[in-house]
Amino acid sequence: MNTTTIPLPVPGTLLTSRIGWTLLTAIAPAVWGTTYIVTTHLLPEGHPFFAALMRSLPAGLLALLIARRLPRGSWWWKSLVLGTLNMGAFFPLLFLAAQRLPGGIAATLGASQPIVVALLAVAILHEKLSAWRVIWGLGGMAGVGLVVLGPDAGLDPLGILAGLAGAASMGTGVVLTKKWGRPEGVSAIGLAGWQLTAAGLLLLIPAMLFDGIPPGIDGPAVAGYLWLSLIGALLTYGLWFSGIRRLPVTATALLGLLSPLVAATLGAAIAAEVLTPGQLFGFAVALIAMVAGQLGPTKKKARFPA
Repeated sequence: MNTTTIPLPVPGTLLTSRIGWTLLTAIAPAVWGTTYIVTTHLLPEGHPFFAALMRSLPAGLLALLIARRLPRGSWWWKSLVLGTLNMGAFFPLLFLAAQRLPGGIAATLGASQPIVVALLAVAILHEKLSAWRVIWGLGGMAGVGLVVLGPDAGLDPLGILAGLAGAASMGTGVVLTKKWGRPEGVSAIGLAGWQLTAAGLLLLIPAMLFDGIPPGIDGPAVAGYLWLSLIGALLTYGLWFSGIRRLPVTATALLGLLSPLVAATLGAAIAAEVLTPGQLFGFAVALIAMVAGQLGPTKKKARFPA
């Protein structure tokens, strides 16, 4: 029997199964949850464009060296569009939110991304929006609201706007990545390299114009930039784009809920951020929504179509 046709994982085929790819793809948002604690504790304050540049351009150039492939034809402008949405606009908004909000709160704003993806998947990918997706999408939004609206959150309006705009930008990038796929023979690292390089070049002038090079970059800052570039961009985007290609796009977006869970855990452990019972309940709701989104009722779809 050809085991590749079996939907459930069997020994020796875990990494080619839905569960295996879900677990691998989940590494990306889990690592992204460290962005907030790294930004607030290691990087120079007040330089979001420079931080975004350091996260994207070095990783992009390294990925190009690894893949040894440049875009061709329409992929020049597609790489620019995807690089802008997934990184060029997303990174500065992410760092701005991280610098103006507590880590767990800033990361949780990204939990609105699955809603953006679910709606755009209908408009762009012509997918049907099932009752299951609507229910767990609303559940995820409820979890976000419980965390963000905590009484001791110390919310900053600009930080909230940046966090939500970042989620919308990357959500759009995720759907277009699913729609366009990637050229034959190009690896996920190659696709990530095109986008990261495009984002870095796009950010180069704003970084120098608005931020400049931060004075007194010390050892911890260098370590922070290296972590965000090599692990938080090069490694994770390779995994993320591989997962988007193989998994349902809305289910993949729901994995982004791991980011606030990791950020909140690090915030509580390292930054001594205090989370109220209501906020903790919100995180539990977000986790349930994420898991439920991966376990969609596939068997019931044939009997009760959405």
